[in-house]
Amino acid sequence: ARGYVICGSGHGTTGFSAPDKDGNWKGLDVDTCRAIAIAVLGDASKTRFVPLTGQQRLTALQTGQIDVLPRTTSWTLRRDANGINFTYPNYYEYDAFMVRKDLGITQTKDMNGATICVQTGSTNEVTVADLSRKFKLGLKTVLFDNVAASRQAFFSGRCDGLITDASAL
Repeated sequence: ARGYVICGSGHGTTGFSAPDKDGNWKGLDVDTCRAIAIAVLGDASKTRFVPLTGQQRLTALQTGQIDVLPRTTSWTLRRDANGINFTYPNYYEYDAFMVRKDLGITQTKDMNGATICVQTGSTNEVTVADLSRKFKLGLKTVLFDNVAASRQAFFSGRCDGLITDASAL
């Protein structure tokens, strides 16, 4: 009715959702939103993008702040049960770690007692807890509001490792 689709997007994930030097949004998630606008309104330009953090994205969808969330969001049973309606995935992803080379870590089981930078509210946070418990690693999470902050903390030496989606690494 308003004449455009409001899409939740990332804060600048190259290849998925990021504005270029001219402010034009580009990437797989952006193209997905534009495809929805074509299907519903007949025009790819009838889109608006709202950059959201991992913590904000589901609330924005549930409260109607956005119409659709074509961005990195794992399909989980809990999210399904809480009223999020998922469609078919347009991209398959997995969690991965990046660790400092000087630690000599070659597999997850070698990470005993490591500090891990992670985005709060993400499925990556659950993965760290599950792996720590399963392999009795005693991993310590250092939580950040967004991927950029967790990445910056890792590269500044605040954490031994960083977990996020493999494509982001």
